[in-house]
Amino acid sequence: MSGFVRRRLLWGSLLLAATLAVISAYATWAGATTRGAYLSGWLLFGLMVLLTGYNWFKKIPYLPLGRSEVWLQFHIYAGLFTGVLFLLHVRGRWPTGWFEIVLTVLYVLVMVSGVLGILISRGWPKRLSARGGEVPFERIPIVRRQLREQAEALALNSVAEARSATIAEFHARRLHAFFAGPQNFLSHVFEIRLPLNALLNELGDLNRFLNEQERKVTAQLVTLVRQKDGLDYQHALQLTLRLWLFIHIPVTYSLMLCALAHIVLVYGFSAGVR
Repeated sequence: MSGFVRRRLLWGSLLLAATLAVISAYATWAGATTRGAYLSGWLLFGLMVLLTGYNWFKKIPYLPLGRSEVWLQFHIYAGLFTGVLFLLHVRGRWPTGWFEIVLTVLYVLVMVSGVLGILISRGWPKRLSARGGEVPFERIPIVRRQLREQAEALALNSVAEARSATIAEFHARRLHAFFAGPQNFLSHVFEIRLPLNALLNELGDLNRFLNEQERKVTAQLVTLVRQKDGLDYQHALQLTLRLWLFIHIPVTYSLMLCALAHIVLVYGFSAGVR
């Protein structure tokens, strides 16, 4: 059994044991609704504080926090465990008050963005490696400009060398915008190659109206188009890797603020009732 499988079995077993334990404890106090709600609520809030706080603690290098990989696994499985606590806390019902609805929506956004983050951070690097390695994100605009300049030079030179404006006109009509900036973001994220194939087919159709010298130019353009498409693929995946944190982290802090307000309101109303 590999270490990867052993780790998954260990963390999965811990998650299952914790789930059974908290469900059993909640069922014990099922008659005392208030007590069960307070128990699940404080466990949920405490776990969210721990998950949120680790992002700050790991920035302090001299704290003996252990291996980062262990904490990452804890973050993943503890995050999943908060789903159990949340369902118990709301008793499986959709809230009715506007504040509770906002709190619920924020929690769902945090959970969904977290799950997407796991899928992206685990799957995207493999996809990038499969497409020929990773171009540093900061260098992508530089490489894109170089490809654009090469394509423009080929199109302009073809007018004088082949005494025909066919390639230059095709470049102005179809390739100028393609090389000008990132293209087909969603197609790259979902591994859809239809836009690239359509452009290559147009270049292939153009060859029927060209002489031998012009066909050599289109062959070079095809190479540049493939390189630009690969660069756009790198841009789409690396940008997604960066953007999901700008969603997950702000929504997490919004959830924590609303949770604090929720605690204040709950204890304020309970004190008033007493």
